[in-house]
Amino acid sequence: MSEFENVEEIFGKNVFTLGKMRQCLPRNVFREVEKVMAEGGDLSKTSAEVIAKAMKDWAVENGATHFTHWFQPLTGITAEKHDAFVTHPDEEGRTILEFSGKELIKGEPDASSFPSGGLRATFEARGYTAWDITSPAFLKEDATGKILCIPTAFCSYTGEALDKKTPLLRSEEALSTQALRILRLFGNTTAKRVTPSVGIEQEYFLIDREKYLKREDLIFAGRTLFGAPAPKGQELEDHYFGAIRERVGAYMKDVNLELWKLGVPAKTQHNEVAPAQHELAPIYENGNVAVDHNQLVMETMKKVAGRHGLTCLLHEKPFAGMNGSGKHDNWSIVSDDGVNMLDPGLTPNENVQFLLVLACIIKAVDTHAALLRQSAADVGNDHRLGANEAPPAIISVFLGDQLEDVVKQLVSTGEARKSKKSGKLMTGVSTLPDLEKDATDRNRTSPFAFTGNKFEFRMVGSADSVAGPNTTLNAIVAEAFCEAADVLEAAKDKEQAIHDLIKEYLTEHQRIIFNGDGYSAAWVEEAQRRGLPNIRSTVESVSALLAKDSVKMFERFRIFTRAELESRAEILYETYSKSINIEALAMLDMAGKQIIPAVMRYTGQLAADVRAVTDAGGDASVHRRLLKECTQLLKKMSEARDKLRKELDKAAALEDKKKQAFYFHDRICEDMLELRKHADALEMLVDKEMWPFPTYGDILFEV
Repeated sequence: MSEFENVEEIFGKNVFTLGKMRQCLPRNVFREVEKVMAEGGDLSKTSAEVIAKAMKDWAVENGATHFTHWFQPLTGITAEKHDAFVTHPDEEGRTILEFSGKELIKGEPDASSFPSGGLRATFEARGYTAWDITSPAFLKEDATGKILCIPTAFCSYTGEALDKKTPLLRSEEALSTQALRILRLFGNTTAKRVTPSVGIEQEYFLIDREKYLKREDLIFAGRTLFGAPAPKGQELEDHYFGAIRERVGAYMKDVNLELWKLGVPAKTQHNEVAPAQHELAPIYENGNVAVDHNQLVMETMKKVAGRHGLTCLLHEKPFAGMNGSGKHDNWSIVSDDGVNMLDPGLTPNENVQFLLVLACIIKAVDTHAALLRQSAADVGNDHRLGANEAPPAIISVFLGDQLEDVVKQLVSTGEARKSKKSGKLMTGVSTLPDLEKDATDRNRTSPFAFTGNKFEFRMVGSADSVAGPNTTLNAIVAEAFCEAADVLEAAKDKEQAIHDLIKEYLTEHQRIIFNGDGYSAAWVEEAQRRGLPNIRSTVESVSALLAKDSVKMFERFRIFTRAELESRAEILYETYSKSINIEALAMLDMAGKQIIPAVMRYTGQLAADVRAVTDAGGDASVHRRLLKECTQLLKKMSEARDKLRKELDKAAALEDKKKQAFYFHDRICEDMLELRKHADALEMLVDKEMWPFPTYGDILFEV
């Protein structure tokens, strides 16, 4: 049996798991680790030294030479600084490998060179990384060798969070505290902790690396800034779930192998809707670990692609007119004694605890719809949300027929006496079995859909970190649980109070429930009538972070301070402007150095052909018409390029980050579309052999 086939043996081989810790640590030290993981607190210095030595010995035995504090700064990707285990040589020039408890628990990267939104000045460099004991250390294998990676949080010298993990962990603690209050109301005295259980589906594109390297826009922006549609797109719907091509299959095989070694439970793989688009989905994990693992998934996908002569594109919209890529964030809440608080059971109308949890979540999503929308906002996702393959930019909750019926009963009468049953699916073929149907259908157009025993937040972009969306989701639900618990704990008749509160929440927030077609224009009008926000872009969404209710909630549960929220708003505006500026500069470069010269050569050839055909006594009318059309488009393209360059100069002169971001959105993006329009029209006319870079047809159908 090959290494790849023996999955049970290779799974987690590069992870310092709890099982490995149990084997190599003294019993009292391991018990201390378990206690800190479950209840929080600090490890003793003695235990930290023991753990560090055991971790180092395990890493070295498996070929590691360096260690790093692996963290997630506000760039949205991961960061690492490698230090060797070697110590200062002795008099005879020998060295030993050491790793101390202090090095395990605390690191000190430069905090001034990462985005901080004003929390750190350039001359103030100190920042700290702190070991996240709840996420296992692992070995990363690449050209640098094997590196022991220790997941950490990243904070400034003055205590503010400079990363994605710290607020996520804070939000998980807040959610646990408030969820336990709900469980206690229903007599659960055994649960000690409640954690989000998260499964993150990852969509991506695979294209040939040689073609990728010939596209400046893909290299610098991650998406095509020019490109006319190919004769065939995704209209035949033949790629979705189709047979996986050999080259792609070999890539997927290697990705799975690498992820399984890292303990990432990669499970599902398939072709997605657009040509060259695919998806990987893992099994559900603790929310914090799932976020770390998704970062590893993205890193691994990119790394392995190079081995196969491919490039993995994680941009939300690499190709205009094609489906974009998302990252479906499946979220539920599970206690340490095995209770899924989002499991409706066979008769959800009788499951009062579930109905209270559901009502709280509906309230949370309605109250903070703009904030939840903001959590999924980034530059690339602006091209995807609201398009015909993605959820709309309007937040709504899909419950399905069964739960929607239960909600209607509760709102109208205060009681739900029945719930719809699932029934049988009759295939009509004698040799096929009759199938048990789910109680409700799915709704792929809903941004926040209940799918059996979890919610699926479908707005997150494929390149984005899921730490932000999960932090927001945890926080808003914690607030709703807290407000419900405050009322119910003070009630004399708790049973009646629970029923009253469920009806109150569902009645007041039923506007957020929508089971219909989220793609339709009618829903946009209906959502406006209901008063639901329709936030179409990243720059419009940022203000939700600093809304009075948002700041109050985040500060109440100690997830973000106002200063941390202000810093993130500034970073979002600044990142937006920088990203669009890079795209615009890439367009100017491609237009000026590649497209315009190519068209000039082509029109010069056409002009020569006109003279030659005319001199020979032939009819050159077709040549003249094509020459005229090309030169007219070339003139318009040149004018659009000049206009874009001037607008970029104006944008650069704006000092206010917010005003600059809106200028890029309102003016620069429009000018970029105008430039692209003329270039794409020329691509349809110019001789293919003379076009300066691979077209959509070349890229999407030749992997």
